[in-house]
Amino acid sequence: MKIDAIETYLVEQALETPFYFSQFEFRTRQICLVKVIAEDGSYGWGEGYGPATVVKAGVEFLAPLAVGEDPLQVEAIWSKMHLRALDYARRGVLVAAISAIDIALWDLRGKLLGQPVSTLLGGRRRERVKVYATGMYFTHSGDLTGKLVEEARLYASQGFRALKMKVGLGLETDVKHVRAVRQAIGADLQLMVDANHAYSLSEALRFARQVEELDISFFEEPVSPEDYEGYRELRRRASIPIAGGECEYLLAGFRQLLSMRCVDIAQPDICGAGGLTETKRIAALAYAFQTNVIPHSWGTGIAFAAGLHLVSTLDIVPGRLRMPEAMLEMDRSENALRDTLTQPQFKQVDGAVDVPTAPGLGVDVDPEYLAQYARAD
Repeated sequence: MKIDAIETYLVEQALETPFYFSQFEFRTRQICLVKVIAEDGSYGWGEGYGPATVVKAGVEFLAPLAVGEDPLQVEAIWSKMHLRALDYARRGVLVAAISAIDIALWDLRGKLLGQPVSTLLGGRRRERVKVYATGMYFTHSGDLTGKLVEEARLYASQGFRALKMKVGLGLETDVKHVRAVRQAIGADLQLMVDANHAYSLSEALRFARQVEELDISFFEEPVSPEDYEGYRELRRRASIPIAGGECEYLLAGFRQLLSMRCVDIAQPDICGAGGLTETKRIAALAYAFQTNVIPHSWGTGIAFAAGLHLVSTLDIVPGRLRMPEAMLEMDRSENALRDTLTQPQFKQVDGAVDVPTAPGLGVDVDPEYLAQYARAD
């Protein structure tokens, strides 16, 4: 059995309500999907995280390295792609292109072997994964504080037990927003904050000290992803757990983040950091450094399924008989691509989602919605 073809699909959705965070504004959601097809017609789906048109070009550049290969030899194909890209793509969207192909290969491999990806990754430690709702982005509404509070209450009413909100508009505004949301949801729900590296070290430290009494579960991307010393110093001086890694790539990048003791929680994006093959290695490295892993996830059901399979296999550190709950991000911002493009849809119940047990990732792309959202180019 050989890989016959690799196809790319650029899917796009115009948002009904544009939203923004500390770095830039979104008016559309755009994702590059990848379909790896075997000689017998079997196929697997993947996706890349990052600018979709650039990821698409990267996939098309790398695809000839995989076509004609045995689709069961996933890690060997990954190594070929990595070696080809190493001289000029140790970080960034070409790694996301590798990730997209790799995820599709794991999906295809699982289907060919009749096994869920979690089994192929080493076996599930849990059948359900706790999820946290990511939302509470900024919009150009008259009462932004009220909008954030209303959205937080919505997620709580839906059964989520953990929520993450955006910060990064300025210390005074951010503290006001966090206090309002904590007061609205009460003390029993977990609350996390994400600055998307909007702060300097001194600003991040001041913010952390002003909200630490609000029982913040983690402070995500407080400073620039290139400021490893800033991460380490903030983690040393702040009482809130520090999370990061969404903008980190490959095992070598996480080796620096972890060896410098920058974070309490590592957050690789499976669709960007190197796919399931490399994220499994990153998770093993994090375990060696006694650092928990909560993957970043912000795409379609393909990305979310990959996250469920990976998180289901994680050992929580330190090792213990009764492990605390592993977590995965569940984006709740407007995203029709996520809500319609893949089937079946993932539903959280009491703040957790079942791990798929069907062969491969356990999701497929609906051809009608694919035709609806695919760009002609």
